[in-house]
Amino acid sequence: MAEILHDHHTWEILGFFLVIALLVWKGVPALVGKMLDERAAVIAAELDEAKRLRIAAAALLADYQQRAAGAESEAQAIVADAKAEAARFAEESRASLKTQIARREAAARDKIAQAETAALNEIRSLAADAAIAGAQKLITDRLDEKRTSSLISDSIKGLGEKLN
Repeated sequence: MAEILHDHHTWEILGFFLVIALLVWKGVPALVGKMLDERAAVIAAELDEAKRLRIAAAALLADYQQRAAGAESEAQAIVADAKAEAARFAEESRASLKTQIARREAAARDKIAQAETAALNEIRSLAADAAIAGAQKLITDRLDEKRTSSLISDSIKGLGEKLN
């Protein structure tokens, strides 16, 4: 047995058990258990917070997806309204253009009719002037001095009857 006391492994084992006994006596295992329980509680709280944040993020994502779908449908409605408005504007423009063309055509026809009337009046006037000139020439060619005097005296005699 004396050999056992001189063996350094024996003293190592004895020191190990003494340290274990001292740690148990001072309540280190309870302290370590308490620290582990506290750490487990902190981890559990962090996990609960992470679950709550994940649920909130999922709700927020669903809300944003719903808003995006709403915005897309609203954008499509705006585009459809713009196309309809453009079609209405094009139709109104066509109708307005047709009306304007019809008015201008009527105005042009009126101007043409006026020009025709003016041309006919001018032709009549020129024809009348030519007829007068021709009649004057015929009269001057056929009338001599004697004939002119007799016409004038006959006119003066008939003037008294015409005035009464």
